[in-house]
Amino acid sequence: MKKDRLARINALLLRTIGAYFERVITLEKDGFDRSALTVTGVEVAANLRTARVRVSFVGATEARPRYLQGLARHRVDLQRHIADTLFLKFTPRLHFVLDPSLEEGDRVLRLIESLEQQTEGPHDPRSS
Repeated sequence: MKKDRLARINALLLRTIGAYFERVITLEKDGFDRSALTVTGVEVAANLRTARVRVSFVGATEARPRYLQGLARHRVDLQRHIADTLFLKFTPRLHFVLDPSLEEGDRVLRLIESLEQQTEGPHDPRSS
């Protein structure tokens, strides 16, 4: 299968999964904070049988294992939604994995900001 087709399927699944989680109310019944969830990427296998869904939970460090379990519980409903919504040869079996890239980006930005504050010091050359 061509890589550009896989990239289009990945993007389509990313949009569909993201929109699904915006509408699902049953997640809150499980104590799930939808505002903490970000779907950062989808990587479907070349045979379209499985897909790895990368998710990030901003500010919910201690609740991440519980949130991943909640997503796994809703996996079948999500796969059913994908099968009903999209016209794919196969509906991929979803596997949710934690993606730390957003937190790493925030950490790097905080480090850069602290370095800028340290270099400015009490005498800011821009104020002269």
